[in-house]
Amino acid sequence: MNDTRPLIQADGQVLAALDPSVYADSVADHAGWAASRLQAPLELVHVIDRRHGAAAGTNLSGSLSLGAQENLLQELADLDEQRGRVDQARGRQLLDQARERVQNGFGLASQARQRQGSLVDTLLELEAGVRLFVVGKRGEHADFASGHLGSNLERVVRSVHRPVLVASRAYKPPARFLIAFDGSATTRRCVEMVCASPLLQGLACDLVTAGDANAESQEHMDWALATLREAGFSPEAVFQSGAADTVIADVAKARGSDLLVMGAYGHSRIRNLILGSTTTQVLRSCLLPVLLLR
Repeated sequence: MNDTRPLIQADGQVLAALDPSVYADSVADHAGWAASRLQAPLELVHVIDRRHGAAAGTNLSGSLSLGAQENLLQELADLDEQRGRVDQARGRQLLDQARERVQNGFGLASQARQRQGSLVDTLLELEAGVRLFVVGKRGEHADFASGHLGSNLERVVRSVHRPVLVASRAYKPPARFLIAFDGSATTRRCVEMVCASPLLQGLACDLVTAGDANAESQEHMDWALATLREAGFSPEAVFQSGAADTVIADVAKARGSDLLVMGAYGHSRIRNLILGSTTTQVLRSCLLPVLLLR
Protein backbone atom coordinates (compact mmCIF):
# COMPACT_ATOMS: atom_id res chain seq x y z
CA MET A 1 0.00 0.00 0.00
CA ASN A 2 1.36 3.43 -0.96
CA ASP A 3 1.92 6.01 1.77
CA THR A 4 -0.54 8.82 0.97
CA ARG A 5 0.46 11.13 3.82
CA PRO A 6 1.72 14.57 2.74
CA LEU A 7 5.51 14.64 2.73
CA ILE A 8 5.82 17.60 5.06
CA GLN A 9 3.69 19.86 7.21
CA ALA A 10 3.81 22.98 5.05
CA ASP A 11 2.61 25.33 7.78
CA GLY A 12 2.59 25.50 11.55
CA GLN A 13 5.12 26.56 14.12
CA VAL A 14 8.42 25.35 15.48
CA LEU A 15 7.90 24.32 19.10
CA ALA A 16 10.88 24.10 21.45
CA ALA A 17 10.53 22.17 24.72
CA LEU A 18 12.79 23.75 27.33
CA ASP A 19 13.81 22.75 30.82
CA PRO A 20 16.48 24.09 33.21
CA SER A 21 19.22 21.79 31.91
CA VAL A 22 22.55 22.54 30.22
CA TYR A 23 20.74 21.92 26.93
CA ALA A 24 18.40 24.89 27.30
CA ASP A 25 20.53 27.38 25.34
CA SER A 26 21.23 24.84 22.60
CA VAL A 27 17.54 23.94 22.26
CA ALA A 28 16.69 27.64 21.93
CA ASP A 29 19.43 28.13 19.33
CA HIS A 30 18.45 25.07 17.27
CA ALA A 31 14.81 26.16 17.41
CA GLY A 32 15.75 29.69 16.33
CA TRP A 33 17.80 28.32 13.45
CA ALA A 34 14.99 26.01 12.31
CA ALA A 35 12.30 28.69 12.57
CA SER A 36 14.47 31.06 10.54
CA ARG A 37 15.08 28.47 7.84
CA LEU A 38 11.41 27.51 7.69
CA GLN A 39 10.18 31.10 8.10
CA ALA A 40 7.83 29.68 10.72
CA PRO A 41 6.53 31.08 14.03
CA LEU A 42 8.43 29.95 17.11
CA GLU A 43 6.94 28.93 20.43
CA LEU A 44 8.93 28.10 23.56
CA VAL A 45 7.30 25.73 26.04
CA HIS A 46 8.32 24.76 29.56
CA VAL A 47 6.45 21.92 31.23
CA ILE A 48 6.58 21.56 35.01
CA ASP A 49 6.41 17.85 35.79
CA ARG A 50 5.90 17.51 39.54
CA ARG A 51 6.37 13.75 39.46
CA HIS A 52 10.07 14.27 40.11
CA GLY A 53 9.37 15.84 43.50
CA ALA A 54 7.79 14.42 46.63
CA ALA A 55 4.03 14.65 46.56
CA ALA A 56 2.41 16.66 49.30
CA GLY A 57 -0.01 13.84 50.03
CA THR A 58 2.64 11.18 50.57
CA ASN A 59 2.11 9.57 53.97
CA LEU A 60 5.34 10.05 55.88
CA SER A 61 3.69 10.12 59.29
CA GLY A 62 4.38 6.54 60.38
CA SER A 63 3.01 5.94 63.86
CA LEU A 64 2.71 9.61 64.80
CA SER A 65 -0.28 10.74 66.81
CA LEU A 66 -3.27 12.21 65.00
CA GLY A 67 -2.31 15.79 65.82
CA ALA A 68 1.28 15.26 64.76
CA GLN A 69 0.13 13.67 61.50
CA GLU A 70 -2.09 16.64 60.71
CA ASN A 71 0.76 19.07 61.42
CA LEU A 72 3.16 17.09 59.26
CA LEU A 73 0.72 16.86 56.33
CA GLN A 74 0.09 20.61 56.56
CA GLU A 75 3.83 21.26 56.49
CA LEU A 76 4.19 19.00 53.46
CA ALA A 77 1.33 20.81 51.72
CA ASP A 78 2.97 24.17 52.46
CA LEU A 79 6.30 22.93 51.15
CA ASP A 80 4.66 21.61 48.00
CA GLU A 81 2.95 24.96 47.40
CA GLN A 82 6.24 26.77 47.94
CA ARG A 83 8.01 24.38 45.58
CA GLY A 84 5.33 25.05 42.97
CA ARG A 85 5.87 28.81 43.19
CA VAL A 86 9.64 28.33 42.87
CA ASP A 87 9.20 26.04 39.84
CA GLN A 88 6.91 28.54 38.14
CA ALA A 89 9.29 31.43 38.79
CA ARG A 90 12.23 29.41 37.50
CA GLY A 91 10.24 28.44 34.41
CA ARG A 92 9.30 32.04 33.65
CA GLN A 93 12.94 33.06 33.95
CA LEU A 94 13.97 30.20 31.66
CA LEU A 95 11.44 31.24 29.02
CA ASP A 96 12.37 34.92 29.27
CA GLN A 97 16.05 34.10 28.76
CA ALA A 98 15.27 31.87 25.78
CA ARG A 99 13.06 34.53 24.17
CA GLU A 100 15.85 37.07 24.55
CA ARG A 101 18.36 34.59 23.13
CA VAL A 102 16.42 33.88 19.93
CA GLN A 103 15.64 37.58 19.52
CA ASN A 104 19.32 38.53 19.78
CA GLY A 105 20.67 35.55 17.87
CA PHE A 106 18.12 35.19 15.07
CA GLY A 107 16.03 38.35 15.14
CA LEU A 108 12.94 36.32 15.99
CA ALA A 109 10.02 37.23 18.19
CA SER A 110 8.71 34.13 19.94
CA GLN A 111 5.78 33.12 22.07
CA ALA A 112 6.28 31.49 25.48
CA ARG A 113 4.02 29.08 27.30
CA GLN A 114 4.33 27.35 30.68
CA ARG A 115 2.30 24.24 31.46
CA GLN A 116 2.04 21.66 34.23
CA GLY A 117 1.84 17.94 33.63
CA SER A 118 3.52 15.43 31.36
CA LEU A 119 5.82 16.66 28.59
CA VAL A 120 4.56 14.01 26.16
CA ASP A 121 0.90 14.79 26.87
CA THR A 122 1.57 18.51 26.44
CA LEU A 123 3.33 18.06 23.10
CA LEU A 124 0.56 15.81 21.82
CA GLU A 125 -2.03 18.38 22.87
CA LEU A 126 -0.21 21.13 20.96
CA GLU A 127 0.86 18.99 18.00
CA ALA A 128 -1.88 20.02 15.54
CA GLY A 129 -0.30 23.45 15.12
CA VAL A 130 3.30 22.25 15.07
CA ARG A 131 5.59 21.81 12.07
CA LEU A 132 8.71 20.75 13.96
CA PHE A 133 9.49 19.86 17.58
CA VAL A 134 12.88 20.72 19.08
CA VAL A 135 14.00 18.92 22.25
CA GLY A 136 17.27 18.33 24.09
CA LYS A 137 19.09 15.02 24.24
CA ARG A 138 18.98 15.11 28.02
CA GLY A 139 16.81 16.90 30.54
CA GLU A 140 17.48 18.38 33.95
CA HIS A 141 17.01 15.00 35.69
CA ALA A 142 19.34 13.01 33.43
CA ASP A 143 22.32 11.22 34.94
CA PHE A 144 25.20 12.68 32.93
CA ALA A 145 27.76 10.47 34.66
CA SER A 146 26.07 7.36 33.28
CA GLY A 147 25.78 8.75 29.76
CA HIS A 148 22.06 7.99 29.70
CA LEU A 149 19.79 10.07 27.51
CA GLY A 150 16.85 12.00 28.88
CA SER A 151 14.02 9.78 30.03
CA ASN A 152 11.49 11.77 28.02
CA LEU A 153 13.31 11.61 24.68
CA GLU A 154 12.27 8.16 23.50
CA ARG A 155 8.71 8.67 24.75
CA VAL A 156 8.45 11.90 22.79
CA VAL A 157 9.84 10.35 19.61
CA ARG A 158 7.53 7.36 19.86
CA SER A 159 4.45 9.49 20.58
CA VAL A 160 4.45 12.56 18.36
CA HIS A 161 3.72 12.51 14.64
CA ARG A 162 5.81 15.50 13.54
CA PRO A 163 9.55 15.65 12.85
CA VAL A 164 11.73 16.03 15.92
CA LEU A 165 15.03 17.90 15.99
CA VAL A 166 17.08 16.55 18.91
CA ALA A 167 19.51 19.28 19.92
CA SER A 168 23.08 18.47 20.88
CA ARG A 169 24.69 20.03 23.92
CA ALA A 170 26.36 22.80 21.91
CA TYR A 171 24.86 24.67 18.96
CA LYS A 172 26.72 25.07 15.68
CA PRO A 173 24.95 26.40 12.56
CA PRO A 174 24.68 23.32 10.32
CA ALA A 175 26.59 23.53 7.05
CA ARG A 176 26.72 19.82 6.18
CA PHE A 177 24.26 17.04 7.00
CA LEU A 178 24.38 13.26 6.79
CA ILE A 179 21.40 11.07 5.90
CA ALA A 180 21.29 7.52 7.28
CA PHE A 181 19.93 5.57 4.32
CA ASP A 182 19.21 1.87 3.84
CA GLY A 183 16.88 1.85 0.85
CA SER A 184 13.77 1.03 2.87
CA ALA A 185 10.48 2.82 2.25
CA THR A 186 11.01 4.80 5.45
CA THR A 187 14.44 6.10 4.50
CA ARG A 188 13.28 6.82 0.94
CA ARG A 189 10.51 8.93 2.41
CA CYS A 190 13.13 10.60 4.57
CA VAL A 191 15.05 11.62 1.42
CA GLU A 192 11.85 12.91 -0.17
CA MET A 193 11.03 14.96 2.92
CA VAL A 194 14.49 16.55 2.90
CA CYS A 195 13.92 17.52 -0.74
CA ALA A 196 10.45 18.94 -0.07
CA SER A 197 11.41 21.14 2.89
CA PRO A 198 13.36 24.42 2.91
CA LEU A 199 15.01 23.46 6.21
CA LEU A 200 18.21 21.99 4.73
CA GLN A 201 18.26 23.63 1.29
CA GLY A 202 21.68 24.92 0.31
CA LEU A 203 23.61 22.74 2.78
CA ALA A 204 26.19 20.13 1.79
CA CYS A 205 24.79 16.60 1.88
CA ASP A 206 26.09 13.04 2.29
CA LEU A 207 24.34 9.67 2.50
CA VAL A 208 25.63 6.66 4.42
CA THR A 209 24.64 3.02 4.19
CA ALA A 210 25.93 0.61 6.83
CA GLY A 211 26.99 -2.26 4.58
CA ASP A 212 28.91 -3.12 1.44
CA ALA A 213 27.75 -1.86 -1.92
CA ASN A 214 26.02 -4.50 -4.03
CA ALA A 215 23.65 -4.33 -6.98
CA GLU A 216 20.56 -3.82 -4.83
CA SER A 217 22.02 -1.30 -2.38
CA GLN A 218 23.66 0.61 -5.23
CA GLU A 219 20.32 0.83 -7.02
CA HIS A 220 18.70 2.27 -3.91
CA MET A 221 21.57 4.71 -3.45
CA ASP A 222 21.41 5.81 -7.10
CA TRP A 223 17.73 6.67 -6.60
CA ALA A 224 18.53 8.72 -3.48
CA LEU A 225 21.37 10.59 -5.19
CA ALA A 226 19.23 11.38 -8.23
CA THR A 227 16.31 12.55 -6.08
CA LEU A 228 18.52 14.86 -4.04
CA ARG A 229 20.27 16.24 -7.12
CA GLU A 230 16.94 17.02 -8.73
CA ALA A 231 16.07 19.05 -5.61
CA GLY A 232 19.28 21.08 -5.91
CA PHE A 233 21.59 19.19 -3.56
CA SER A 234 25.04 17.85 -4.45
CA PRO A 235 25.10 14.63 -2.42
CA GLU A 236 27.91 12.13 -1.99
CA ALA A 237 27.41 8.48 -1.02
CA VAL A 238 29.34 6.37 1.48
CA PHE A 239 29.08 2.60 1.95
CA GLN A 240 30.85 1.22 5.00
CA SER A 241 30.60 -2.17 6.68
CA GLY A 242 29.96 -2.43 10.39
CA ALA A 243 27.34 -1.83 13.04
CA ALA A 244 25.01 0.99 12.03
CA ASP A 245 25.71 3.19 15.06
CA THR A 246 29.49 2.88 14.66
CA VAL A 247 29.39 3.45 10.91
CA ILE A 248 27.22 6.56 11.22
CA ALA A 249 29.42 8.06 13.93
CA ASP A 250 32.61 7.35 11.97
CA VAL A 251 31.29 8.72 8.70
CA ALA A 252 29.80 11.80 10.35
CA LYS A 253 33.21 12.59 11.87
CA ALA A 254 35.11 11.88 8.66
CA ARG A 255 32.80 13.99 6.51
CA GLY A 256 32.57 16.87 8.97
CA SER A 257 28.81 16.53 9.36
CA ASP A 258 26.99 19.02 11.56
CA LEU A 259 23.60 17.26 11.59
CA LEU A 260 22.37 13.68 11.27
CA VAL A 261 19.09 13.05 9.43
CA MET A 262 17.30 9.74 9.77
CA GLY A 263 13.88 8.15 9.67
CA ALA A 264 12.29 7.66 13.05
CA TYR A 265 11.34 4.10 12.08
CA GLY A 266 12.77 1.71 9.52
CA HIS A 267 12.60 -1.88 8.40
CA SER A 268 16.20 -3.05 8.57
CA ARG A 269 19.25 -2.53 10.74
CA ILE A 270 18.61 1.21 10.95
CA ARG A 271 15.31 0.43 12.70
CA ASN A 272 17.34 -0.38 15.80
CA LEU A 273 18.51 3.23 15.92
CA ILE A 274 15.19 4.20 17.47
CA LEU A 275 13.58 1.00 18.67
CA GLY A 276 16.48 -0.33 20.68
CA SER A 277 19.51 0.61 22.70
CA THR A 278 21.32 1.68 19.53
CA THR A 279 19.41 4.95 19.82
CA THR A 280 21.47 5.86 22.85
CA GLN A 281 24.67 4.81 21.14
CA VAL A 282 24.07 6.93 18.04
CA LEU A 283 22.95 10.05 19.85
CA ARG A 284 25.80 9.77 22.33
CA SER A 285 28.62 8.77 19.99
CA CYS A 286 27.81 11.18 17.15
CA LEU A 287 27.60 14.21 19.44
CA LEU A 288 25.49 15.81 16.72
CA PRO A 289 21.97 17.16 16.58
CA VAL A 290 19.65 14.58 15.02
CA LEU A 291 16.66 15.34 12.81
CA LEU A 292 14.17 12.46 13.07
CA LEU A 293 11.66 12.24 10.21
CA ARG A 294 8.68 9.99 9.80
